[in-house]
Amino acid sequence: MEVTMTAEEQKERTARSYKLILLFAMISMTMMFAGLTSAFVVSKSRVDWLKDFELPTAFYISTIVIIGCSVTFYLAKKAIEKNNQNRTTMMLLATLVLGVLFVISQFAGFNQIIESGYYMTGQGSSITVTFLYIIAFVHLLHLAGGLISLLIIIYNHFKQKYNSTQTLGIELGAMYWHFLDLLWVLLFLFLYFFK
Repeated sequence: MEVTMTAEEQKERTARSYKLILLFAMISMTMMFAGLTSAFVVSKSRVDWLKDFELPTAFYISTIVIIGCSVTFYLAKKAIEKNNQNRTTMMLLATLVLGVLFVISQFAGFNQIIESGYYMTGQGSSITVTFLYIIAFVHLLHLAGGLISLLIIIYNHFKQKYNSTQTLGIELGAMYWHFLDLLWVLLFLFLYFFK
């Protein structure tokens, strides 16, 4: 006996599959950062660990900026659910601008670290700073994936592929961005309190 699905059932099954794949990817990323932060904690017992190292002020700014990304992406999702195309466009573009500002502020933070006389490798390097660079840079690599997906979402939005009944791309993008935002906030708090 052959079981047939309606188009709506097929659409729901596809959406669940994509969300599950994204969830597995986010879990694996979380495990990677758990490993990095565990190594950070273990390395704190080294004699060359910097006890008085302060996070650059640009990292505080970038934390506020990335929280703004979550807000604008959430508002874009809500706008498309109401078929408000103009507001969706405005919120998606705002998320893109804030995402780029986050990247710029992260590199400004790296420059502040260098100006303080600390380097990732070589003379003047410290295991403390090396861990900070690695954690922030790996997060930036994942954020690059988020920016690429956001550009694809914006492109598809301009091609009129999203509306109140077809929001899957924006939903997946929002899930990933919220994950990246939460991840950075947790990493920032970890680096702030466990330095």
